[in-house]
Parts: sequence; C-alpha cells; structure tokens
Amino acid sequence: MAEIVTEKLCHVYSANTPFERAAITDVSLRIPQGQLAALIGHTGSGKSTFIQHLNALLQPSAGRVLLDGQDINKDKYTRRDVKWKVGLVFQYPEYQLFEESVYKDIAFGPANMKLSEQEIDERVREAASFTGVGEELFERSPLELSGGQKRRIAIAGVMAMRPEVLILDEPTAGLDPAGCEQVLENIRNYREKSGATVLIVSHSMDDVARFAERIIVFHEGSVAMDGTPAEVFSHAQELVEIGLSIPKAAELALALRKRNIPVPEGVFTHEELLKALLRIREGKPC
Repeated sequence: MAEIVTEKLCHVYSANTPFERAAITDVSLRIPQGQLAALIGHTGSGKSTFIQHLNALLQPSAGRVLLDGQDINKDKYTRRDVKWKVGLVFQYPEYQLFEESVYKDIAFGPANMKLSEQEIDERVREAASFTGVGEELFERSPLELSGGQKRRIAIAGVMAMRPEVLILDEPTAGLDPAGCEQVLENIRNYREKSGATVLIVSHSMDDVARFAERIIVFHEGSVAMDGTPAEVFSHAQELVEIGLSIPKAAELALALRKRNIPVPEGVFTHEELLKALLRIREGKPC
C-alpha cells in the first residue's frame, strides 16, 4: 500500500494570461498508508484541483506529488502508471457508465491493465462484493438500474483496479440516507480489507464527523485546518466564518454555548451532545 505526499503544491490556471488564477497555493500534506481522511471546503476552495494532482490528471505549476517517495510526474511513464495505483472516483460517477453490461463496466479498468481473463474475472467479482453489487446484475445494462446501484457499480469499476490510494469526490451526493449509508459502508469495508489509503471529498459534515479519522480543511486554495474530527470541529465558529457547514450536533452545541449553556468545545456527534447535556442537567462537569 502507499503513502501520498504533496510538497509546496501550486496550480495556476490560464497562467500568463489576463485570466490567470491560482487555484491551490503551497499545499504540503502527508496522507500515510491506510489512513481514511476527508477533504472539506467551500465551492472554489481548490479541493477538486488538488485531488486531480494526486493521480497526475493535472500537473503542478510548482511543487511535487510523491507516491511512496517517487515523483509521480517524473516522466510520461510514471504519469501513466500512477493511474492504476491512485484510483479517482469523480462526483456522480454513474454518468460515466457506458458499457452494455454491469460486468463489462466493472471490468473496463482491469482489462486496460492487460490482465488475464482469469485475473479480470477475479477482480470484477471481488469489487462487486466490496460494493454490494450482486452477481445477478452482471448481465444487465447499468443504465437501467437505480441511482444507488449505478453509484456502487461505478465505484466498483475503480476498486477493481485495486488502487493503493482511493480518492472519491462526493461519493454520497444525491443519494437518499439509506444509499449514503450503504456507499460509506462499502468504502469502509474496502479500506479495512485492502489496507488502502482513502481520501473522501465531501460536503456532508455529519458523514465526515462519524466516518473520517482525519479532516483537512481547504480555504482559498490552502490548508486552513488539519486534524482529527474532534480537533477540527472544536473550531466550529471559525468553520462557519469561512463558509462551511458543521455537523448538526456541533451546530446545536455552538448555539447552546451562545446561550451560556456550558457544552464543551469539540462536541460534534449526537451521542456526545446527549451525554454532555445529561451531565449538565445532573450538575456534573463535562
């Protein structure tokens, strides 16, 4: 498995033109092997530009991206090969389904890796199992399935390449609560069984609060905060000031503190908030 590192990463769109715009500036991050991290930030904060550098879809204006210590932009061969090692699932990936059957869609990536038919079949069935795609769907057209099924098939297509780093851009966007929970559980299951490094871009603070080990906050193209969910959500007011939502429990805790109810900083889940309020009612320190 792999560790991914960025060193003073910068990207400028339309450089040396009147439309020049710096999308990310001086971003240095280390995401260690096996970590499950979340990337949050308001629209235009640089999140999508950043993640496209991690598998060489975009090349830096300055700085480097390292995978296990190797510069992924060293030459055209490393840029090609990194796409098998760092899998990127775009927002609404179901719109990228195009094969005539579910099986062929999941198999598309492994087939392009020039694997044997036996290896391709093994990977398709493994990825389908990770994502809860039943084999009874293999011969059906992916275009006739539900939105949640399409999302899982699209994610399975990336997992079938067995990436060492899996990056997902808003994997639960547009899904109902049951669909969101299923997709998140699939991702957690893949990470636990494969040992892969996982980075999720999300606007759902409630999902991030209960799912991620680490939260990286982008603001105006740079890292504004970086820490555990407890550390980041302890700065609830600052997150609101830079245009981000916060978990519902953290939002309520912030409102209670403004009314001089001594809910401690760092409360960001419903369970923690309930415990804090019960202790306050009982007159015990939180």
